[in-house]
Parts: sequence; C-alpha cells; structure tokens
Amino acid sequence: MQVYKEFIYYWLLDLSGREIFSKSITTLIVGVSIALLAFISFYLCRKILVTIIHRVAERTTTEWDDILIKNKFFSGLSHFIPASIFYFEAAYANDFYPLLEGYILKACNIYFLIAFVFIINSFLNTVNEIYNKSFSSAKERPISGAIQFIKIIFYFICILIFISIIFNKNLITLLTGLGAAAAILLLVFKDSILGFVASVQITMNDMVKIGDWIEMPSKLANGTVKEINLTTVKVQNGDNTITSIPIYSLISDSFINWKGMEQSGVRRIKRWVNIDVNSVKVCDEKLLEKLKKNDLIKEHIEELQSGSRSPIDPNDQFLWKNQTNLGLFRKYLEKFLFNFPQIENTMTIVVRQLQPTENGVPIEVHVFSKETEWPKYEAIQSDIFDHIFAILPEFDLKVFQHPTGTDLKALISNAELPVQANS
Repeated sequence: MQVYKEFIYYWLLDLSGREIFSKSITTLIVGVSIALLAFISFYLCRKILVTIIHRVAERTTTEWDDILIKNKFFSGLSHFIPASIFYFEAAYANDFYPLLEGYILKACNIYFLIAFVFIINSFLNTVNEIYNKSFSSAKERPISGAIQFIKIIFYFICILIFISIIFNKNLITLLTGLGAAAAILLLVFKDSILGFVASVQITMNDMVKIGDWIEMPSKLANGTVKEINLTTVKVQNGDNTITSIPIYSLISDSFINWKGMEQSGVRRIKRWVNIDVNSVKVCDEKLLEKLKKNDLIKEHIEELQSGSRSPIDPNDQFLWKNQTNLGLFRKYLEKFLFNFPQIENTMTIVVRQLQPTENGVPIEVHVFSKETEWPKYEAIQSDIFDHIFAILPEFDLKVFQHPTGTDLKALISNAELPVQANS
C-alpha cells in the first residue's frame, strides 16, 4: 500500500505541480481503495466462507451449528475482516495528514466494538436457544433471565469502552469515576437487579416455570405462564389477554400456582347450597316410605328403623326413630358422591352442615374431581348441583331464595282474594 500511495502521489505531483493538491487527492484515492478492498473482502467472506460453513452445518446431525447460523453468528465474524483491513492500513494517512490516522483508528475501534457486540449477542441467544431445546429442565429452570442480566452488564461495559474510545480516556479511570455515580446506577438498574435476584430465587425454589397455571388477583392475572425473562413474567389469561407481572412481585406478593393440582390428577370441589330452615322437619312414616324407594338411602333408613344403628346413642329412641329430612339428605348425598363416576372416592368425601345464617342452612360439598381441565371440571360440578336442586323436593326440602318480584305478586294476589270474595 505504501508503494501504491507513493506512485499516486508522485504521478499527481508531476501532473499538477501542486503538493497540497497531490496530498489531498492521494489520500482520498488511497482511502477509497482501502474501503473498496475491505468491502470486496467482506463480500467474498460472506459469499464464500460463510456459505461453505452453512452447507457443512446442513449436513451435520448436530443442532447447535444450525442455531448459530440462524442467529447470524458467522455473519458477525465476517465483519472482523474489513475492520482489520481499515485498522492495519490506517497508517497510510500518517505521512500527509497525521491527525487523520487517529480518527481512522477511532472509527476502526468503534467498528470492532459494534461487531463484537453483535457476535456476543448472537452467541448468548444461541446458548439460550440450545439450552431450551436440549435440556428437559429448561421449562422448570429457564436461563433467559440470567442471559438478559449478562447482556445488560456486557452492554454497560461496551458503553464504557465506547466512551473511552471517543474521549481517549483510560477504561480503568472511567470505572474508578463510577464510584460517585453508584447510587444513580442502582436507581437506573433497580428493576434489572431486583429481577435477577427474584429469578434466581424462583429458579432455586422451583416456584413457577413456563407452562404453569398461576393466579395472582392483585395483578389481574389468571392463566398460563408463557415467558419468564429478567424483569417480567408474561401470563396468558383465560380470555387470551396477556398480563405482564414484574418478576419480583412473585417474591414480594402472594400468588397461587395450580401445578400441584395438575400433578395430583384431581381437583377439589367445595361448594354449598343454602337450605330453607322452614323446610327442615322430622320425617313421618309417609316420607320415610317414599325415601326407601331410593336404593342409595334405603339400607340406611331400614337400619335406623330396626334400631340396629344410631348416630349418637342406641338407647335414645327419639334420635333414631325421629330422623330429619335434612339428615337423610346429607347421608344420601354422601352415597351419591361416592358412586359418582367422575369423583375420586378414595379421597375425602365430606357433606357437612355449616353455621346457619339469615340465608338458611348451608350444606357444603367437599369432594375431589378426577378431571382437572377447567371445562370438564365445571361440567362435573354443575352436574352434581343440578342433581342436588332436582332431588331436594324428594326430601321435602327447599332451597333458600330471597323473595323475587314474582313471589311478591303472588303474595299480593293471594291477599286480595278474600276481598274480592266479599265484594
């Protein structure tokens, strides 16, 4: 390049006889020639070397090289060739314009830095993708948060290097001067630091992973976890909306993870129906005979009538001879739930009476469904309570319900009948 530069310079000097003109045009021509050489080298590298690497990667059985190509790792490496050409040929301007060499070296260093950032970013993306595809524990322990934290630190260091290049400052001096701005940096990167700490705690304690169904009412989130990154957890709700939750909220606030329910294969049904207190009574012989036609409760009634069993004291004739319709209903419901095909009868089945309120006597059903999927679970729960509402009249029981407009109209109509008769 030195011979080429001298040839151009002396040729222009002989042609024009002006030294300043010869220096300027020579510098321009040599600079354009170097830029053209760098571009040709970059083009050949992209078209030949990278193409060869792509073809070799397609023939291999390993997947990591395909991911590197997908993330343009080798394309990033090809930028080092033109940057190297500019860097080593920057001295051409030293003879005519010494200051120009310094600017060219700065531009080369910035070019190197940008290419290096691109390569490292591509490499980290590749590591994350290979981990997600190659390890079965990737859903339980994702590393995307750690990768993002590394990127933030890396970008911060690169920014410092960029500043040191522009202002010709030593990188150590810049790092030393950051001590005074530490509080500002902590404030700026507060979410990232909190997110990184939270992601480590979540991963180590196995609190939540991609695919889990979580519920967090304070953040209006109730759905499946789709993504966990450094700062947020993305949850797809039942209506397909996406809720973004700050990841440190999973540490500071409470939330429900339904993973245990899904792994157990059963889901709890806990619901009650309010019985009208006025419909509760001691069963007479007519009602008992009617209920004995039901196979689920027949044996229990016969045992009570024969005196072979009593819930409290077999010597107390009143207790076993004077059974209430509500007590028999509870016993019937236990038998019904035990034989219900979608109920896990090896687990707890409880039909209990809660504290009476102004809304009647609550009868609570506490069982476990074999189906955990929401639509099937709701269908089973609805089937059970449909049957409860339908069977209550057989026990001469009524569901408590506040008076409606229809009830009030009927009451008024009944009250007016005597008046009409007198008239």
